[in-house]
Amino acid sequence: MNPVEQHIFNQKEPYQSIMLYVRSVILKSLPTIEEKYRYKVPYYTHDKKALCYLNILKGTNYVDVAFVQSILLKDECPQLKDFNNRKQVRSLQVKSLEDFDEKRFVNLLKDATFLLDKSRRAWIL
Repeated sequence: MNPVEQHIFNQKEPYQSIMLYVRSVILKSLPTIEEKYRYKVPYYTHDKKALCYLNILKGTNYVDVAFVQSILLKDECPQLKDFNNRKQVRSLQVKSLEDFDEKRFVNLLKDATFLLDKSRRAWIL
């Protein structure tokens, strides 16, 4: 079992199920994506540029699907939320699988990778 899988399987329900599902959508929607375990969370990079990560923030009741350079997506993706006044990161807050719109999420992933490809400001990992 790799570190990402181990991290996800160590989570309590419903977070574990949400993270597994979101992870599967990311991996199947973006075949060139790289999955890494960085900063103690599952991290996803596109062309060596940071795209997003999965996290459970203390004191919250959702999985935070955080897009690293989502400040670039603010006009295209108003559904991304700013938690705790983060400068660059915006996120989807997934509380349950029933509320998760896979089609919308896949479109968001594709928009994010397109803008990441065009950006010169992206963080390279």
